[in-house]
Amino acid sequence: MSDGSASLGPLERVNDRWGVGDCRRPDGAWLEFRADGLYQHPGHAKKTEERLTPWSRIMLIDFTLGAKYPPMGSYGALTLLGGLPGLWKGRGRGYLHLTLRHPYENWPATFDRHPHWYNPTHLSLFQELMRQTAAEGRAHRFADTEWLSRAVGSLAGYRPRSARGMREKVAETRLL
Repeated sequence: MSDGSASLGPLERVNDRWGVGDCRRPDGAWLEFRADGLYQHPGHAKKTEERLTPWSRIMLIDFTLGAKYPPMGSYGALTLLGGLPGLWKGRGRGYLHLTLRHPYENWPATFDRHPHWYNPTHLSLFQELMRQTAAEGRAHRFADTEWLSRAVGSLAGYRPRSARGMREKVAETRLL
């Protein structure tokens, strides 16, 4: 993109910041990776609240797109429809499902999808990067713009042949 952005599914760098969801939509909900934690921009609908969650509280991260809790897998029906032209373009939400500590709680952090189609491989790589990094206790690395830029650059062109290959590539990428 011409504005200096890079992306991996809903994870996008625009100029000097990384976030999840469509930060260009003036009324949209999106998540911003800040030095002090994960910040929820609620958008105009106020279905979500403004919230800053320190990195030290994040234990686990999972991801769904198109449905808050789809019955099978990580993707609901709006995953495909939200990328199609016309009425459905850019419609639908996604969620980072976070398990937090002190106090323990589960929080589905909401974001609005971008108006373009997401590459299914990128969605899987994004999910695995989130999952592995948080499970390792290093969620704070998402605030490191340079590290995340290298990680996304390494993963964006990768075409896994198996789920094991994808997990291994993400594990290797986290060491960058």
